[in-house]
Amino acid sequence: MNQQATSAPASPALNAAILDLLGRGSADHPALVAPDRPGLTYQQLHNNVVALAEQLHGFGLGRGDRIAIAMANGPEMVISFLAAASCATAAPLNPKYKPDEFAFYYEDTHAAALIAMPGTVEAAYAAIAPHMLQIDALPNPDGTLTLNLVRGTRAARPVAFAQADDIAMILHTSGTTSRPKRVPIRHRNLVASALNIGQTYQLTQNDTALCVMPLFHIHGIVASLLSTLASGGTVVCPSGFDALKFWGWVQEFRPTWYSAVPTMHQMLLARADRNQEIIRANRFRFIRSSSAPLPPVVMERLESAFGAPVLESYGMTEASHQMTSNPLPPAAHKAGSVGYGFGVQAAIMDETGQLLPQGSKGEVVVRGPNVVDGYEHNPEANATAFVNGWFRTGDQGVIDSDGYLMLTGRLKELINRGGEKISPLEIDDVLLRHPAVAEALAFAVPHKSLGEEVHAAVVLRSNVSEVSERELRDYCAALLAEFKVPKAFHILAELPRGATGKLQRINMAKVLGLSE
Repeated sequence: MNQQATSAPASPALNAAILDLLGRGSADHPALVAPDRPGLTYQQLHNNVVALAEQLHGFGLGRGDRIAIAMANGPEMVISFLAAASCATAAPLNPKYKPDEFAFYYEDTHAAALIAMPGTVEAAYAAIAPHMLQIDALPNPDGTLTLNLVRGTRAARPVAFAQADDIAMILHTSGTTSRPKRVPIRHRNLVASALNIGQTYQLTQNDTALCVMPLFHIHGIVASLLSTLASGGTVVCPSGFDALKFWGWVQEFRPTWYSAVPTMHQMLLARADRNQEIIRANRFRFIRSSSAPLPPVVMERLESAFGAPVLESYGMTEASHQMTSNPLPPAAHKAGSVGYGFGVQAAIMDETGQLLPQGSKGEVVVRGPNVVDGYEHNPEANATAFVNGWFRTGDQGVIDSDGYLMLTGRLKELINRGGEKISPLEIDDVLLRHPAVAEALAFAVPHKSLGEEVHAAVVLRSNVSEVSERELRDYCAALLAEFKVPKAFHILAELPRGATGKLQRINMAKVLGLSE
C-alpha cells in the first residue's frame, strides 16, 4: 500500500493575486511598521502599492516585464516588491552582489528595469544594461514611497493589475552544484502558500511578525511578509537581521513570532541569558525555523531560553516556500522532524517514480497549489524534477507512523563511504552536544578507495580556547557507529555560508582545499 504523509485540510485556494491580500486586513489596522519610521495601515499600504503600480505602467512596464529590485530590508523593499509584482514580475536580488553578479541576473531574468534607493547599491547601478530603465525609490515623510524614473524611456502601458495566473516574481535556485535555475512563481502559488502558513500557525490580525529574513529570499517574502498580510496582522520590517538590535525591536513592537534560519537562532541563543527580562516581558507565541536543518539540541536550548514552542518547517523556492511544518501545541512538535503538510501533500518516492510505503526511506516529493508549474525554459530539469504531478525535492527522508516527515539529508549531501550512506545531519547533532562546540558541519571529502570519507568542521564556543582532535574523535566514537566518525576535524573561526545563512556543505571540501 502506498502511504502519503498526513496532510491537514487545504487552505481555501483563492483565485487571487497578492494585491488582494492587502484587502484582507482591517483598513485602519497597522500593516507595515519599522524602527524610526511612520507605520502604514492596510488602507495606506494598499493605496501606495496601487499608485506605484500605476506609475510603473506609466513608465512603460507591465505584464511580462521583469523588474529587478536591489534593496536592503525595510518598508521601501516591501512596498517596491508589492508594486512591481502587482504591475509586472518582481526579480528581487541580493543588494550585496558584485557588479558581475548583478549583470548575470539582469541578463538571465531579462530585466527591463531596476528599482533601487539612490546611493545604496553602486554595484547594481554599475551593472545596469543600456536597455534597462533606472528607477529610484524615494521614501516620503508619511512612510509611503514615490518612484522616480531617472534613466531610459518607454511608451506608457495601460493600467492592468496582475491576475492569479500571472508570474509574480522570478527567483533562482541556489545553484551550488550547477547553473542556477529560474523559478517563475505565480500569484496563485504565493497566495496558496501564504494561506497555508496562516493556517499552520493560526495567524490572526492580533499577530505581529518580526521579519529578520532577507526579502530577496522566498523565506522572508512568503513566511514573514505575505502570510502576515494574508492574516490581517502586522509586519515589523527593520533593515535586516541584527542579533544586538533584535532585543530592542522585541521591546518596542512586541512581536508574537518570528521566522529564521538556524544560524540566526543560534546567534540569538548566545545572547538570550543576558536578555531574560525582555524575554519574560514579551513572550513569543511560537518561534519558527526553516530553510536549513535545525539540530535537535538547538531546538531544545531555544525552547528552554525563550519559553515558547520552536516549530521546524520545510520549504523550497519551487514550492513558494512552505511544504511541511510541525504544528502548534497541543499537537506534538517533534525534534528532528519537519512535521507534515498543511494544504500540501508530501510522500516518499523511489528512483523509478513509485511512491513508497510509510516508514520507507527515499526521496521526498510534494504536490499542491503552492508548487510552481516548472522551471523557466529548462525542459531537461523539468523532466527530472516534476514526475507524475509530484515535485522531487532532492531531499532524502522518511515519514513516521504519525505522518511526520523526518529529513535525513540532501541526496547530494549524503556521504557515501565505501557504500555506506551517511547522513551528515546526525553527525552535526552529536558534535553540537559537545560542550566546546558552538557550530558543526560534517561533509564528504573525496577518497581514492572509499569514494568519500567523513570530515567535520567545527567552530568553538567563545569561552573555549582549544580542544584536541583526539577528544572530538573519542566523543563521536562513543555516540556514533565507527564508519560515521569523522576521519578529520577542522577547527575554523567561522563556517562558510550563503547569502541567506545556509551552510555550504557541498562546497566545504573545495573551500578547505581537500578536493581535487
